[in-house]
Parts: sequence; C-alpha cells; structure tokens
Amino acid sequence: MFYMISGGSGSGKSEFAESVILQLSHKEEKRIYIATMMAFDEEAKGKIERHRLMRKEKHFTTMECFTDLKKVALPKGCTVLLDCMSNLTANEMFQEDGAKENTVKEVIEGIDSILEQCANLVVVTNEIFSDGCDYDESTKDYIRKLGAINRQMAKRADIVVEVVCGIPIYHKNKYAKKGR
Repeated sequence: MFYMISGGSGSGKSEFAESVILQLSHKEEKRIYIATMMAFDEEAKGKIERHRLMRKEKHFTTMECFTDLKKVALPKGCTVLLDCMSNLTANEMFQEDGAKENTVKEVIEGIDSILEQCANLVVVTNEIFSDGCDYDESTKDYIRKLGAINRQMAKRADIVVEVVCGIPIYHKNKYAKKGR
C-alpha cells in the first residue's frame, strides 16, 4: 500500500503518517523511518528531536537519507515512513552531491525502488503551492520540481491524504467503497 500525505507546516501530517504506519504494521514487523532533514541549524535540530520523541515507543528503525533515495536497501516486506519529500527535494537540488537538474527523475526512481522493496510506503510532503507569494527563481524552480514529484507520487499512490489542522481529508482512496 502506498500513502501520500500532504499538508502545511504544523498541520499534523507527520503524526497522522505515524498513525497510518501503526495501522499498517505490527510492532513485530520491521518499521523503517527514512529521515531526510539535515540538522543544519538549531531549529532543524529541534524539529528532528521532536519527531524522534514522537516515534520513541513506536518501534521504528531510523535511516537517514539526504540524497540518492534509490540506493537505500530495505528488508523485504517492511513498512516505510519517508519524512519528508520537501527536504529530500531541496537536498537533491541544492546539496553538492544532489541530483540538481535531474531531481524529479532521481527522486521518482528512488520512490519506485522503495516501493519494490517494501510492503507499505507512507510519504509525507508539504503543501507549499497555494500561498500566492512571489518568489525568486531558485525557489520557483524548487516549487516546480516538488510539484512534479508530488503529482507523480499521487498518480502512483493508492491513497492521497491532505492533513488540515490535524484532520485528514482523503483526495484519492483506491480502496474506498464505491457507493450511491
């Protein structure tokens, strides 16, 4: 099963994603948390620590992956939480060892590689496309690339959820009962 979970900053999307992981797997099964945020300043370090505390009792094995997702090797049949696509995209675009102009292709190949290895994948991404602000060219390029990645993930995903104020809104659910 492939979930894509989107939402604004502080919307509760990571907490929701973790609850999905707990529903999809038993604690005896391998739960992998792929962390993409680099601890580049005190704010980032604080956010990383808050997320670690949220996961403390949930039996995750944490793997850090800042670039080159397709090189991640996972135990067959595991359940994976990738948090967050926004960080991975920025890392690929702006880090020295990143994919640069090939970011969209490399990230999607990485997602496909993860999907081949795991039983369940939950990807957290940010909703950054509706604020109406005017940005510099590098930020516009980042938004375009993240938008392309999100669209391609949404096509592949079984379930697409947006979290708003902690409330999940389902935009796509391959398993929902067709009714009325």
